[in-house]
Amino acid sequence: MLVIKIGGSLTDLDPLLQDVAACKEPLVMVHGANKELNDLSERLGHPPRMVTSERGEVSRFTDATTMDHFLMAYAGKQNKRIVERLRALGANAVGLTAMDGGIAIGRRKPDLRIQEAGKVKMLHGDHSGSIEKIEPKLLRLLLDNGFLPVVTPPGISHEGVAINVDGDRLAMEIATAIQAERLLIFADTPGFMRDVSDERSVIPLIHLEEIEGMAEYGKGRARVKLRAAPLKEPAHGSRPDDHARAAQSNSVACRAGAQARSRRRLVPVG
Repeated sequence: MLVIKIGGSLTDLDPLLQDVAACKEPLVMVHGANKELNDLSERLGHPPRMVTSERGEVSRFTDATTMDHFLMAYAGKQNKRIVERLRALGANAVGLTAMDGGIAIGRRKPDLRIQEAGKVKMLHGDHSGSIEKIEPKLLRLLLDNGFLPVVTPPGISHEGVAINVDGDRLAMEIATAIQAERLLIFADTPGFMRDVSDERSVIPLIHLEEIEGMAEYGKGRARVKLRAAPLKEPAHGSRPDDHARAAQSNSVACRAGAQARSRRRLVPVG
């Protein structure tokens, strides 16, 4: 069993989707649509607002209007275009959000404390949240009947409200819930770097006890990826049908694997 996470900033997905369609083992794909959402929000006159938490983690402020755009970009265009292409390639793909069947249930955090201009501020009306429960029944039903689930945020709150949940965390939680042997995360970076401007600064191996200390080097979403890494056995590779064996469970392999045919690199953080 395999879980693949495709980052929302990747643009040329076709080579990777060809590999996914050719993969012989059961798998679940999780994808983002960050770039699509940013572009859509700009076109609709409601530009994205990225904020920094007190812990220094960057996230999107998801007000009600942004959630409407989120559903259009993630559950609409991006998800259905991926399903369309996979089915054209012969894969029995079915598109889902993490709301469907209650796949990912979590707690909405309507009030968000952020750092801005050196001050701590409170934002209200956020539609973001954290995953508290994964219900894998629907995914297992689909997998057992030969389908390839293609899953994307949002998740659903306990009150039945759509919530923006972290895609990397969603993939990791799903991998744990369905007892996947491997979790592969494809992104547009060469690995976890000490200096984001220097690709030679990739940290090749991080032991679990070093994660919090190393997180200080993380910028943007990299911190989230690193802090979530202990949830699943580390793995790395280049293509779904040509991945490397998992690293030892007391460390996190952070070097990039061989380049994928899409010219993107696998970031083995989970």
